[in-house]
Amino acid sequence: MQQNLIACHDCDLLQRALPLDRRAITRCRRCFAELYRPRSENLDRTLAFTLAAAILFMLANAFPIVGLELQGRTTAATLFGMAQALWQQNMKPLAVLVFFTTEIVPAVQLTAMAYLLIPLRLGRVPSKLPLALRALQAVRPWGMIEVFLLGVLVAIIKLSSMAQVIPGPALWAFGGLTVLLTAVLSFNPRTFWEMAFEPRAGQRE
Repeated sequence: MQQNLIACHDCDLLQRALPLDRRAITRCRRCFAELYRPRSENLDRTLAFTLAAAILFMLANAFPIVGLELQGRTTAATLFGMAQALWQQNMKPLAVLVFFTTEIVPAVQLTAMAYLLIPLRLGRVPSKLPLALRALQAVRPWGMIEVFLLGVLVAIIKLSSMAQVIPGPALWAFGGLTVLLTAVLSFNPRTFWEMAFEPRAGQRE
């Protein structure tokens, strides 16, 4: 009989995972950190949020995020254009950080979530499930698009005294992306593992 073991994410203590009631919570015996809750996530809802977030992410990159009108001249900037402008202004570390946190990280998060959710929804186990879960955990600390959005809003308020600021379609898309991505990433990663392997374990027994 194979034991279902789980490692505490705080102290790494290896413990046996036990079945729980609907509202119960399992805590570590050593540090009392929360280990897991019973599976209650809605797969269809999370998949819908992921696909909607992916659409908004493409819109946020396809259209200008903000435009400025000064003395009859209008300029507009996209997300990539902002990082490019910082690079050209010799602020290369900041440009790389902006590009990484607003382009690479959301793309990795949405791609990994879609890669995991779609096959599981169809009743299949993704072949690279451990790799996708590691990628999600690796980029999670770098997911700071809400910080970038807040910075853009502050910049718009400050620039409004010097020029007419025209919010672009990408700004609204980026705001919606921030909300949806927060909902998507609230999905418990342990659920992927349970859905993929717990039924199989039951068949082996």
